[in-house]
Amino acid sequence: MTLTTPAFTAGMVLSISLIMAIGPQNAHVLRVGLRRQHLWLTIAVCALADIVLIALGVLGLARLGGLSDKLHGALVGAGVLFLSVYGWKAFQRFRSPVAGELPVAGAAPLAEPVTARQAILSALAFSWLNPHAWLDTAVLIGTASLAYGQGSTVFGLGAAVGSVVWFIGLGVTAFWLGRRLNSLRVWRVLDALVALMMWGVAAVLFASLFR
Repeated sequence: MTLTTPAFTAGMVLSISLIMAIGPQNAHVLRVGLRRQHLWLTIAVCALADIVLIALGVLGLARLGGLSDKLHGALVGAGVLFLSVYGWKAFQRFRSPVAGELPVAGAAPLAEPVTARQAILSALAFSWLNPHAWLDTAVLIGTASLAYGQGSTVFGLGAAVGSVVWFIGLGVTAFWLGRRLNSLRVWRVLDALVALMMWGVAAVLFASLFR
């Protein structure tokens, strides 16, 4: 059976391990879950976006030798800009928290409504404007799949399943927490951590352009 082969299991484990390290994307899903606005739509988009990257890596990038220097530089530059702006927004929320964002037990949060289109675009941005997603998900998984020869497709399938499992688990956890956290202090701490994470990743990416 495909689901019990070493290639499938290895792909799933590697995928989950790499996605766990992609902080901005996970932080976004966590915040969406706490606010309970289009959580499952966000999870679906993030998972599908990762599956596209995995397929691109397994079927293409691994055989082409990875990303070109120019494309790599463009992705890093876009990622630095996006993460810097998002970090600033999180910092602004930390400085001036909105009491209406607090989730009320048994009810939806009173935060400013987010449309389905905005939720989709945000999820795609965190998935595809993050160079770590390209380098870790596409390039590393694609390269690792070559070790399995004819089983590379099965390896990629395992990686795709791993992505789906991770995001569903993260979403369930965030939703569960969102029904229990109603402290303004908790939201401020979360925003402060998100801002520091975004700026930290942006700084590392920016420094990598000069290596």
